[in-house]
Amino acid sequence: MTKLHAVNKPRFILESGRLRQAGVGLLFGTALVFVISYLLGINFIIPLLLVCIFTYLKLFSRNYSLLNLSLLFVIIFAISYFIIQEGLPIFYIPFTVIPMLSAILFEEIGLSLLITLASSISITYLVGDIDAGLLFLISGISSIILVRGARKRVTIIRAGFIVGLVQAISLFFIDHFRIGYPQRYLMFMLNGIVSSVIAIGILPIFEYLFKTVTNISLLELTDFGQPLLQRLVMEAPGTYHHSLVVGNLSEAACTAVGANALLARVGAYYHDIGKLEKPEYFSENQDIKNSKHDTLSPTMSKLVIINHVNEGLELAKKYKLNPRLIDFIQRHHGTSLVYYFYRRALEALEEDQEVREEGFRYPGPKPNTKETAIMLLADSVEAATRALKESSPTNIEDVVHKIINNKFIDRQLDECDLTLKDLEKISAVFIRILSGIYHTRITYPETSK
Repeated sequence: MTKLHAVNKPRFILESGRLRQAGVGLLFGTALVFVISYLLGINFIIPLLLVCIFTYLKLFSRNYSLLNLSLLFVIIFAISYFIIQEGLPIFYIPFTVIPMLSAILFEEIGLSLLITLASSISITYLVGDIDAGLLFLISGISSIILVRGARKRVTIIRAGFIVGLVQAISLFFIDHFRIGYPQRYLMFMLNGIVSSVIAIGILPIFEYLFKTVTNISLLELTDFGQPLLQRLVMEAPGTYHHSLVVGNLSEAACTAVGANALLARVGAYYHDIGKLEKPEYFSENQDIKNSKHDTLSPTMSKLVIINHVNEGLELAKKYKLNPRLIDFIQRHHGTSLVYYFYRRALEALEEDQEVREEGFRYPGPKPNTKETAIMLLADSVEAATRALKESSPTNIEDVVHKIINNKFIDRQLDECDLTLKDLEKISAVFIRILSGIYHTRITYPETSK
């Protein structure tokens, strides 16, 4: 790949700025929670745990809010408090619901472990028995490991059964290998299974509250019985095929760089739904001999092309797509130049006229995640490769490198976390897949009668 150049802020400046913000926020948050805890007479351990969660978010995570994590923490704390106050046995506490939900909802395993640790410490304080906290900590960590990356509900049920066994075995060790009350072991096994059922039942509620999407929901959106995908098949078959190929490219590239491959694939399926409003104005759906743009000025053609992003956003809201998928629709061109019609405008330019490049750019915003950035690259690379007159491996390789370099130099990747090493891996994946799809085919000789 050609050497890449870009001007970015030095990393240490960005990090120092984040650290200063985190420090100020930490001091303010600590003072606030301790004042509230003092006034309400609550033990210091609860606000201290919330401060730890807040600190972690500020220093290590930019994708999730303190409100989301605090809600999960408060829910299990409140349920545990009620059960203990009523004098009920601790195996009534559906503890592993929260670790399961956090592992499914959040991509960062550190957050799930932090919530589990905070919840275990809190329950230990409520029960007054360190063995109970240890039991819940073990079961919580086990449930995180078992449901992380789950794509099917049966995976969560199976995890609940295994967690129940883990709880029973942990109790056996805590009891020093003595089975005093056999029914306790059965109840802890049932606790794990019931917790998994509860987690499945309330998962859609937390997806809605946190404005996120899980692997389970994403797989449901890949069903081609979905209304938007059905419309693409019937009204814009060229766009539909293009979206499938972009989805495959994005998924493979995300796997190569450790991003969310399923999210990228599903985002690619829906990224061009805005073309449903005027499918005949886009090359993949056009008649080769007759183009709708032949009768339009470059400026009008540019408006039609650029407007498919806004029309896609309107359709997404109408069909109530998840905000994570709407990001792909909004950012899949970034602020790229509509080069073809910009060149046509320059060619038709007269002496007293001026064509500004800014007027032929998409409004953005630019991709801000690895997944949206990779899909932007896949979208451009697939379209350029499909337009090649001769799809030889060398030509495909040249096009892929050229497109990725141009997007980098045009600063379309400035707001995402892709590195140069990532771009090398992405280009290698694109070349391999596109060479397989658009390879040159041999001409079979005709047989005479």
